[in-house]
Amino acid sequence: MVLVFTLLVELSYKVDAENCNPEELSPCLQAITSNVPPPSTCCQKLREQIPCLCGYLQNPNLRQYINSPGARRVSSSCGVPFPTC
Repeated sequence: MVLVFTLLVELSYKVDAENCNPEELSPCLQAITSNVPPPSTCCQKLREQIPCLCGYLQNPNLRQYINSPGARRVSSSCGVPFPTC
């Protein structure tokens, strides 16, 4: 989990969209990497980052995390439609 967070921090400068920062999704890390439900802060941040998700999916360094089964589960749990880019 720490490795994923570190990777997201290091790659945050590579996402081009304004106000897009994958580090903002750090409250979701535990829910993505395990079977715990996402906390409300995760869902809030995920909703804020909706305009950024396609950019994250297009980034080869982030795609594997954003497109993971855990991320899809969290998206569904938060009521955020998974992007179709």
